[in-house]
Amino acid sequence: MPNIYLSPSTQEFNQYINGGTEEEYANLIADYMIPYLNASGITYTRNTPDMTAASSIRASNAGNYDLHLAIHSNAAGSGNEGEIRGSIAFYYPTSSDGQRAAEIIANNFKLIYPEPSLVSARPTTSLGEVSRTRAPSVLFEIAYHDNLQDATWIKNNLRDIARNISLSLTDYFDIPFVVPQPERIGTVTATALNIRTRPNTNSPIIETVPQGTTLTILGSADGWYTVKRGATSGFVSSQYVTLD
Repeated sequence: MPNIYLSPSTQEFNQYINGGTEEEYANLIADYMIPYLNASGITYTRNTPDMTAASSIRASNAGNYDLHLAIHSNAAGSGNEGEIRGSIAFYYPTSSDGQRAAEIIANNFKLIYPEPSLVSARPTTSLGEVSRTRAPSVLFEIAYHDNLQDATWIKNNLRDIARNISLSLTDYFDIPFVVPQPERIGTVTATALNIRTRPNTNSPIIETVPQGTTLTILGSADGWYTVKRGATSGFVSSQYVTLD
């Protein structure tokens, strides 16, 4: 299963021009992403608002993640406050996987951001969550919170932003994007059924479960269910599961 470190901003001191903070809205976007990640079979560890960028980096580096994704909003430099708009997906210059993830995120975001020409992917060495993480990383500045148009757009489109970023993750990992649905229970009808890391028969087997095993169904796409069984998550062929 693709495994990410999800790091919404912990910067509660960065105020939105129309109220609220960067930490508040970055975490709301992450909240709305979770059902998409679960349904699409992307596992995650998430930082907490009481952490810092430094402790988030340490936590990420202590694990084994396929991508570190930091979610932030931006502010213009002194003298340009409130005058700049746009979205930037930052990556480390020598990280080909980080660049690929950033470019996917930027290209998909152009579909929903009101000024697509202002969305870009850029290299940087100055951001710790890009330069100091062991996993390939992207720090995504979704828009400028000191610009009234951008700040208002963020607040009015939290769910769409979360959906779009989640879609980009499935593109990056080359897995189906699965729309969340109410959890259902399914029963295995095959003599034995493989739970796999990805929705294809060539992917590694996580666990083999016997006939009669009950699974929690999180989503479905292209003949596969995204399932959870205890601490195990993965994909199973839907033809061998009946819904209760």
